[in-house]
Amino acid sequence: MPEIFQLRCRECGKSFENSPRSFCEECFSPLEVAYDYDSLKKTVRRENLAGRDFNMWRYAEMLPLNKDFVAPNSVGGTPLVPARKLAAHWGIENLYLKNDAVCFPSLSFKDRVVSTALVAARRFGFTTVGCSSTGNLANAVAAQAAQRGFDACVFIPADLEPAKILNTAVYGARIVRINGNYDHVNRLCAQIADKFAWGLVNVNLRPYYSEGSKTHGFEIAEQLGWRLPDNVVVPMAGGSLIGKIAKAFHELVILGWVEPKPVKFFGAQATGCSPISDGVKRNLARFEPQKPNTIARSLAIGNPADGPFAIKLIRESGGWAEDISDPEIVEAIKLLAQTEGIFTETAGGVTAGVAQKLIQQERIRPEETTVVSITGNGLKTTDAIVSEFPVTEAIAPRLDAFEAYLESQFAVATAAK
Repeated sequence: MPEIFQLRCRECGKSFENSPRSFCEECFSPLEVAYDYDSLKKTVRRENLAGRDFNMWRYAEMLPLNKDFVAPNSVGGTPLVPARKLAAHWGIENLYLKNDAVCFPSLSFKDRVVSTALVAARRFGFTTVGCSSTGNLANAVAAQAAQRGFDACVFIPADLEPAKILNTAVYGARIVRINGNYDHVNRLCAQIADKFAWGLVNVNLRPYYSEGSKTHGFEIAEQLGWRLPDNVVVPMAGGSLIGKIAKAFHELVILGWVEPKPVKFFGAQATGCSPISDGVKRNLARFEPQKPNTIARSLAIGNPADGPFAIKLIRESGGWAEDISDPEIVEAIKLLAQTEGIFTETAGGVTAGVAQKLIQQERIRPEETTVVSITGNGLKTTDAIVSEFPVTEAIAPRLDAFEAYLESQFAVATAAK
């Protein structure tokens, strides 16, 4: 019986059997997973999901999984938070935060993509897995490799945040630090994938890896009551996530699970590394690569692999792309925490800050339903904001000391006014 999915070139449409490859041998364009949707319509119904656990595996039929697949762990199933205080602060009505800062097991949306990549790694017989990473992906590969019995070797830029390095090391993965930025690391990993029989999740397993991102979009639609939002604001590093959310919405329409409607896609980047945003704003046919210089290291990819496709999607959807400075990222992290109780890493600060900018530009209208994707946890990037919260002086364990403290705080507050 033929498989329900195969690889297909995004540009020329040539099909390939399932194998560890990421580009077309004819035109050298990226490959992606294509499905037999007619067969899918016969094998899966929306009502079938009701009895399944709420995690990414509830959408198993729409993912590139083996016929005998058994869910290895609970990934995804993260909250869609109605952000009422933040919405009021911004002067809009229907705002939601898709909070993958609490995604299991390593607290970012990268857990989703690694889950589907490691299914492919097992299928193709790899015993060692790895990745090129700006942090979150290395965390996710290390954690799930430990769970599933793979050896792991991850490659990272040498200047990565200490917390993210620790969050990889604790799982026992081998960490190779490279003197260079992410683009240098990624080029090395492409060579390693050719020479060694290793499954590098975002290199030779990339088509299967990226499909995991669709579950972020599937969950948004289901959590909105099987409706599509008007707007989605998505952080962009390599540019894959924004396209896979769009693919998820498209597949739900094909299956008849949601009513079709236009969705505007908005891309968010840091000004210190904004090749996709720059390409959109300057109406370029193709982005110009940049050298990263931003605190948002998880988005610091100067030559994004899916950049051209992200630009095309944003334009065709009627959306836009924006970027914000490092100080604005910090302010957005604080605002999100102090209004909605969500502590996000710098990438989430980028997304929240860009959403605010888009509202101010009136590109997002107050009455529309808007989802902002929060993709990682703030505990991973505490170095970015630690200077904002200096340690206060300790007081004596006496009531008079506390009263004096209150008086001093009142004086400071009055002076500030």
